[in-house]
Amino acid sequence: MNKEAQDLMEKARSVLGRAYVPYSHFPVGAALLMKDGQVITGVNVENVSFGATNCAERSALFTAISQGYPAKSVKAIAIAGISQGFLSPCSICRQVMVELCDPETAVYLSNADEEIMETTVAELVPLAFDHLDV
Repeated sequence: MNKEAQDLMEKARSVLGRAYVPYSHFPVGAALLMKDGQVITGVNVENVSFGATNCAERSALFTAISQGYPAKSVKAIAIAGISQGFLSPCSICRQVMVELCDPETAVYLSNADEEIMETTVAELVPLAFDHLDV
């Protein structure tokens, strides 16, 4: 695995302890490598009304936007958790990634054994809903 993937995944793993997960006890950390070299992290934040919960990927992406980054500024995304299988983003996060990332943006997924699988936004969402035909 390339050094970029390993370094970014380490950043995602380093914030797992910040996740607010009193209901699922399933922390997730995400780290974005921006095209300018900056790294932005996010964690999942649960709510007793589960619909109000925010995933780590969206927390990081929304933070990037709030810090002034325009859409399509993400070079790579790493997602870390404690699952046995590779932790893949939920469909809502995938849709946000389609909106805010380029299709070729690298996405690094990990598992509890700290293995890393590399994919892209386009591979995660092959028939992406990315524009309105009105």
